[in-house]
Amino acid sequence: MDDVFRRAIKGVVRGLWTIEYAIRRRARPPAYALAGTCEGCAKCCEQPTIRVGWATFRVRALRALFLGWQRSVNGFELVEAVAAEVGGSGQFRFRCRHFDWEARKCRSYTSRPFMCRDYPRALLDQAWPELFEGCGYRPLAKNGERLRDELVRRGVEGERLAELEKRLFLR
Repeated sequence: MDDVFRRAIKGVVRGLWTIEYAIRRRARPPAYALAGTCEGCAKCCEQPTIRVGWATFRVRALRALFLGWQRSVNGFELVEAVAAEVGGSGQFRFRCRHFDWEARKCRSYTSRPFMCRDYPRALLDQAWPELFEGCGYRPLAKNGERLRDELVRRGVEGERLAELEKRLFLR
């Protein structure tokens, strides 16, 4: 679905993002590991969401530039802009024109944006990564086994232990 020019732009950006991510992840590795596998539910493709900082969300020119890029290069049409409760940042929810709703597949898979290639790894940098309900992937705290063992040693058990395992991504 992408033409040669758009694929070339995406390729250059993908290369730059790959370098930037490698540097950032080496300097500060994510708190979580990624467990599980993709089940092919395509929920991540139904409504791509991008969190942005204050300037991108609030400054009209930056917002227009960002949304224009998403529309013209990535094929994302804005559905909703949601402001964060604190700090002025927010997130943009999109509809991807490359997503085939019937087949539940991407029509431009080979030239998909980096955020699509990196889902859900990009979320592992967040304090509380939220994956889609039913996603085959799950975040796993890197120190999860030690923390769980310590909770058990301190007498936490049953439903309380199960709740903490889930909320703290211990298993």
